[in-house]
Amino acid sequence: MPKRALILLEGTRANGLLYVRAAQRLGLNPITLSSDPAQHGYLATESCEASRVDTNNLDALISECSRLRATYEIVGITSAQEAVYATVGELCRHFNLPGPNPESIRRCCDKFIQREILAEGNVPIPAYRLAANAADVKSAAAEIGLPVVLKPAVGINSKGVRLCRDVDEVAEHTTYLLDGKHIWRSPPRILIEEFAQGHHYWIHLMGNEAIGIEGADLGPPPYFLFREAIFPAQLTDDEQKNIEGVSLSCLRALGLGWGPTNIEFRLTKRGPVVIEVNPRLAGHPQPAQLAYGIDLVTEHIKLVIGSEWNLNKRHSYAAGWRSLFPDCDGMLDWIGGVSQAAALSGVAEVKLHVKPETPIFRKGDNIDSLGLITAVSPDVAQTKAILQRAVDLIDWSITPFPTIGE
Repeated sequence: MPKRALILLEGTRANGLLYVRAAQRLGLNPITLSSDPAQHGYLATESCEASRVDTNNLDALISECSRLRATYEIVGITSAQEAVYATVGELCRHFNLPGPNPESIRRCCDKFIQREILAEGNVPIPAYRLAANAADVKSAAAEIGLPVVLKPAVGINSKGVRLCRDVDEVAEHTTYLLDGKHIWRSPPRILIEEFAQGHHYWIHLMGNEAIGIEGADLGPPPYFLFREAIFPAQLTDDEQKNIEGVSLSCLRALGLGWGPTNIEFRLTKRGPVVIEVNPRLAGHPQPAQLAYGIDLVTEHIKLVIGSEWNLNKRHSYAAGWRSLFPDCDGMLDWIGGVSQAAALSGVAEVKLHVKPETPIFRKGDNIDSLGLITAVSPDVAQTKAILQRAVDLIDWSITPFPTIGE
């Protein structure tokens, strides 16, 4: 009898290993298809099977999956990476496996099209415009009114996203986006948005069911760096109901509701305003497991392979995480205190994204993070205190790069 295999398209720094290990716990053999398997370091560390294949080429993926079927029973196909998730839907459709609607995913991943659909569905969103050149960006910013948020129409991890508070910052960031410093996967299209002011939240959903709402603290402007988050967020019953209601409106408008979705909000004076709908798990799904006992990665895989999932809460705690951001560019000489922080009562994990002797080039997005601390306790205040104690134990040294002329 052939081994049961789960095909994973690409991976992510945050969730790729979680999918591999969850598949193994379910008795499946995870096989990653990647344009460059070496970029996912955990594949070698975990001795995971992987194949090099162009994940932007549907025919090549169909051919590789067909080849693998000679050895394995492929019971599911999925991904933790948004960029290839529409392709996952196409593959599932081809092989008659459960999967997301590729058209819905594709529409959702284009932030401008997503905005257009949500606006038609009367979902509360910031005012927005689309531009492809500097003159149109300047005009759109004037129409909306400063400050505005400039972002690529397609992208993740806050790459290329910036708050622009005056016309000079608008011009500067437009130049950055259009003059080759930002990598575009398609012709440049810039989204200009009203800056919705208020506390930041995102909601985790599986299918049409709300799992919980997470509250986040961001770093200082002009960038949107997630520094800390607490799950579940401290909200009133009315605030929670309003966010859940708007979330379901998003799913209906965009044709989602199969598998995981996370939706970002700002809670403004006029209520919850949708910042972004992401047709995938959040980058850090572990707090839901720590707080409620719901392993969202495992439950997603169960759906993918046609098994019955279980989204029932097993307990109720307060979980949270803190991201470690460098304060300068340069060569990371050392990072210490990790084992001491990990040994603290309540700390669930200390995960580093980089190793010593790694060059640090900050780009103002969430990939700048050096690592992540996750903690859990019976209440929010205690969890925040644990995170702070852990952060205080961790230190590092970065030698700045020499300036020109030195």
